[in-house]
Amino acid sequence: MSYSNEDLAPVALHERTWTMSNYIALWVSMSLCIPTYMLSSSLIEGGMNWWQAVFTVFLGNVIVVIPMILNGHVGAEYGIPFPVFARLSFGMRGANIPAILRAIVACGWFGIQTWIGGFAFFQIVKIWIPSFATLPMIFPAWVGLETGPAITFFLFWLLNLFVIYLGIDTIRKLLVFKAFFLPFAALSLVVWAIWAAKGLGPILDQPSKFQTHAEFWKFFFPALTGMVGFWATVSLNIPDFTRYSVSQKAHMMGQAIGLAPSMGLFAFVGVLVTSATTIVFGKTIWDPVALAGAFDSPVLVTLAMIAVIISTLATNIAANIVSPANDFSNLAPEKINFRIGGYITGVIGLLIFPWKLISDPSGYIFKWLIAYSSLLGPIGGILIVDYYLIRKKVVALDELYTAEGRYWYSNGFNHTATLALIFGILPNVPGFMTIIDLVNPTTFPGWLNGLYNYAWFVGLLVGGGSYYLMMRKKKCV
Repeated sequence: MSYSNEDLAPVALHERTWTMSNYIALWVSMSLCIPTYMLSSSLIEGGMNWWQAVFTVFLGNVIVVIPMILNGHVGAEYGIPFPVFARLSFGMRGANIPAILRAIVACGWFGIQTWIGGFAFFQIVKIWIPSFATLPMIFPAWVGLETGPAITFFLFWLLNLFVIYLGIDTIRKLLVFKAFFLPFAALSLVVWAIWAAKGLGPILDQPSKFQTHAEFWKFFFPALTGMVGFWATVSLNIPDFTRYSVSQKAHMMGQAIGLAPSMGLFAFVGVLVTSATTIVFGKTIWDPVALAGAFDSPVLVTLAMIAVIISTLATNIAANIVSPANDFSNLAPEKINFRIGGYITGVIGLLIFPWKLISDPSGYIFKWLIAYSSLLGPIGGILIVDYYLIRKKVVALDELYTAEGRYWYSNGFNHTATLALIFGILPNVPGFMTIIDLVNPTTFPGWLNGLYNYAWFVGLLVGGGSYYLMMRKKKCV
């Protein structure tokens, strides 16, 4: 069996051309997206005031940039993508476990972004053809999907697959358009919010809904975990991008400068606009697509929704297709290339019911962001501990592509890494089962349920710590 193809092979030194400015641009482009806006606006809906929401988003991204830089080192040093990096600790075959876990999360994000773009398309059609919003129901009630939004969602899904078919250059052109257009659209939203609310004062004076410090902290810590979880996927697969870096300094500085400030700034836009909706409409509208649909002007709504569609398409392909396509390729390098991996991502994203994942702010944070962070935290801990503490950053590159080297372990699996992954996930299972109402809240002790509020942090420490102890006991190098 071959363990390499064109997409998984190390990037040659002369092909590593990304500079610090490229990484800054990458993070500015990926941060300026609708889900980022919805992060901060969901915090406002949850009860925070403007500065509490912006601070929570900013702090979460300051935290997540640390594993981002640590895991990015191996890509810049050896030119390998994430699935190959995972072979170091999980084994040649075992690497498929973290790769597929990460890919499934990306499929969920692909579905969410596709739903957002499809719903924007629905807003356009609805305002010009009102009857489109009242089409007869064709899906069972448990699906939770109306006919009109379902049609536009499917059409936008097909558009995403067509862009995958066209290839990477089309993605680059979309990102260039987005880099120029979306900041303008964000500024327009801010101007509208200030004008509609009659100044910044009424917006920034909106109080927190929490009556006590205890209420605030109870919401803050799981919210912070959700903010970290937002980019927990890319904190693992960042080698997919840093493998093109001209130097270690280029990607480290680019990520440090580009990520947290961009997220904080666009979060502030979300906070301003969401707070303004409370003043203008008398209710909090945390979804910007729903907000745009609330305006009366057909031309204004159409232009706004076209902007959402194009920017969402660009972000979706760049952030949610490139990496899972590599992950799926790692399953069968001889049979699955980037394009086929992208199609697989698209199909799973369709089947994951993304409209339910973002149907309400609490579900978005507590059931989606925190839940998958509980899976990815342990993987991050294992990768960092293995590369820095066990391997001391020394990699036998050729042996990452053969079944005869030190990374073959036991029939291709490092059972120590698999066990550490399970150890890292287990502490968060009771809280997850409770939050999705699978068990009664009294089934487990309160402190055990409470660990779920810190899912990413708990998983990172338990997974990485147990892996270190077991590997050192084995004296593995």
